[in-house]
This record gives sequence, C-alpha cells and structure tokens, in this order.
Amino acid sequence: MLLSKKDRIFDAIVIGILFIVLLIVLYPLYFVVIASVSEPISVISGKVFFKPVKFNLEAYRRVFQYKLVMKGYRNTLLYTVAGTSLNLVMTVLAAYPLSRRRLHGKMFFTGMMMVTMFFSGGLIPTYIMIRNLQLLDTFWVMILPSAVSVWNVMLTRSFFISGVPYELEEAARVDGASHITTLVRIILPVSKAILAVMVVFYAAAHWNNYFSGLIYLSTESKYPLQLVLRAILIMNQMKEDMIIDVGDTYSRQMLAETLKYALIVVASVPLLILYPFVQRYFVHGVMIGSVKG
Repeated sequence: MLLSKKDRIFDAIVIGILFIVLLIVLYPLYFVVIASVSEPISVISGKVFFKPVKFNLEAYRRVFQYKLVMKGYRNTLLYTVAGTSLNLVMTVLAAYPLSRRRLHGKMFFTGMMMVTMFFSGGLIPTYIMIRNLQLLDTFWVMILPSAVSVWNVMLTRSFFISGVPYELEEAARVDGASHITTLVRIILPVSKAILAVMVVFYAAAHWNNYFSGLIYLSTESKYPLQLVLRAILIMNQMKEDMIIDVGDTYSRQMLAETLKYALIVVASVPLLILYPFVQRYFVHGVMIGSVKG
C-alpha cells in the first residue's frame, strides 16, 4: 500500500516521538547498569554518562558475598514461586465456577467478592487476625494473606466467559467429564494467555512486596530481598561486613554508592528475564472483557 507524502511525514514524526520516549524510559535502567560497573568516584562526579568508566565488578563481587542479600534473594524466590503457584490455583478455582451459567447464586458470590475491592478490615484488624492465626514471623505470612486477588479473579472469569466457547464444556459434559476434568483438560489448555498474564501480575507483586515483610516479619534471615534493599537504599543502612575490608571512610562511602546500583540491577534481573517470554500475551490479556461478540 502506497502512502502519501503527508502519511509518511506523520509516520516519521510518530516514530521520532516514540524513539525519544523509548530513550527516556530505557536510559535510567542503562545508567544504573553502567554505574554499577564503573569506578565510584567517576559515578559521583558525573563522568559516567554513555559508557562505564574504569570497568570493574567489585560491587557485584561484594553483593554476592553478602549473606543477607543472598538470603533475601533466596527468600524472595521462594515467596514468589510458592505464592504465584498458590495464587494461580486459587484464582482459577474461584473464576471457573463464577463463569459457569448454571451456578446458582453466581451474582451474589460475585457481588460479595467485589465488595472486598472497595472495603477492607484495615491494617490493625488484619495484623490481629494474623497474630491470632500464629502466622507472624513465618514463611506463610508472606503467601497466605495475599492468596487471591479479586481483580485478577474477575479478569480470569471474563476470559473464561468470552474466550472459551461454552460448547466445549457442553461437549465434555456429554462425554461424561466431571467439572475437574473439564477444567484441567478442556478449559486450561486453551487459556494459556490469561494464565501467563496472571503469572506476571502475581509474580511481580510477590517480587516487589516489602510491606508484608516490614509489618509481619521480625527475623532478618526471613526478610525478602526488597526489604533488604529498602534498608540499604532508603534507610542507608549499609552493613559493615560488605565493606569491612576497605581501609578509610572515604573509600567505604565511594564503594557504598556503587553497591547501591549493583543491588538494584541484581533485584531487577529476574523480572527483566521473565517479561520477554510472556509479553506476547499482554495485548490479549489487557483486552479481556473490553469487546463483546
């Protein structure tokens, strides 16, 4: 298809604007990466701009030798994998019945769930409930209170209604399949798009979650990575064993600055690796329920 001169000019302007926006979005991440492998004094003095200055990996060596960071990394991986797995199971088990035509009281249950999106018990009652359940300072306190998101249940329910033909369920019922068999062998295989979107939504929430650990955890060895980073990056609590072998105070301050950039990179890498594998599902996922027919 031949484009007119005005169309080509318009396309060039749009592409130019999008390219500028792309640079604005990507440059901070790029700067963090090159700053983490540059000489600290060059970073602080503003000499690092387009490429690393005096390349070195000292900050990464110290990050991976720091026991609390590695424990936080391990804990966050466990919280994310276990939490996301539980989230998927609970979300599917809640969304599937609500998407079926023959469920009695479907509107009542849907309404009751949606109420929780607008009203909650509050932080103090929630804390008291978790304390009474003896979940404080345990592995499960990072998983069970956020076992299901009503918003994600509604998204998954909408996909099951609009994205999965009802005739598939009817055919399975004629063949004598139970609801569990229909869900596992018929519905889920054709629902990979919404499942991938849910994995990213839940995994990102677990990976970035620090507030639950801040409120409910008291043992450092159980802290998630984000809580460790919060102490270092925001509260400026750089542990002495990370820089104990550095001679003078000035050198310690310089190294501490580079360590902060390295910590940000280490914490961001897993999600950056995961996203390209599931990003193709996002266009379909975000359009769920927006168009009928």
